[in-house]
Amino acid sequence: MFGYIRVGKPELKIKEYEMYKAVYCSLCKRLGKDYGIFSRFALSYDFTFTALMELALSDGFCGTKRKCCTFNPLKKCTYCINDEPFALSSAALIILGYYKIKDDLKDEKGFKRLTAKFKKLLFKRPFKKAGRKFPEIENISKEYFLNQEKAESKNATLDDAAEPSSVMLSKLLPLCAKNENDKRVLSFLGRLIGRYIYLLDCLVDREKDIKKGAFNPLSNLEKQEAKEKIKSQLYIVINEAKNAFELLDIKRFKNILGNIIYVGLEDTMLYEIERLEKK
Repeated sequence: MFGYIRVGKPELKIKEYEMYKAVYCSLCKRLGKDYGIFSRFALSYDFTFTALMELALSDGFCGTKRKCCTFNPLKKCTYCINDEPFALSSAALIILGYYKIKDDLKDEKGFKRLTAKFKKLLFKRPFKKAGRKFPEIENISKEYFLNQEKAESKNATLDDAAEPSSVMLSKLLPLCAKNENDKRVLSFLGRLIGRYIYLLDCLVDREKDIKKGAFNPLSNLEKQEAKEKIKSQLYIVINEAKNAFELLDIKRFKNILGNIIYVGLEDTMLYEIERLEKK
């Protein structure tokens, strides 16, 4: 995952942002608890969203507490008292992270390739542990990377290349819910978010992929044309995500999740586009 699914901080109340940080820190803590200290380097805002979604749809919430940060004992952090809802998101982070490292090994050269090899060794044991605990997530992730590789080897169109990411999250996100209606809505929302991530990442990586000779469905377009194409498609995705979000039975943290969907997705898109224009 790429860290594109995050809050629009200026629009959140202070207490809401503190709660968002508490979920982030709780996910970090659970990663370390289940998979060791180095697993925390896989931490991503994308899976803070999935952890928050699982908490928002669950029947109960045990509250938070202040403790010293495990990673930096000089710092105080707020944690969720019950860390069980973070097991799924932490496992997904490890499993997807490991497959991403394996994928990077195919493309990278020199020092970056050595770094990827080191990361693979570092994450091999946590990956196996996460796969044993959540075999369904491993199957979803494995299928995703195989399908993505097939699509890219055939020089797929933008829509076809975005499909594996959409399918992966349409299967992964419903695991956050128990209610069948919520599962159906999350399947559709996951499909949209998967498409959002792929399209935005395509645009961000376009120039780098062209230089490396790597596959990118936008490589045949001029920079401005690629930007406008992705921007228009992302706005469609964002609007559909807003409609899907309103169908969920959110029990708590609706303002935070709503901020991600209504503000964060657009803010992140505009930020990445502006950053590309400055290059």
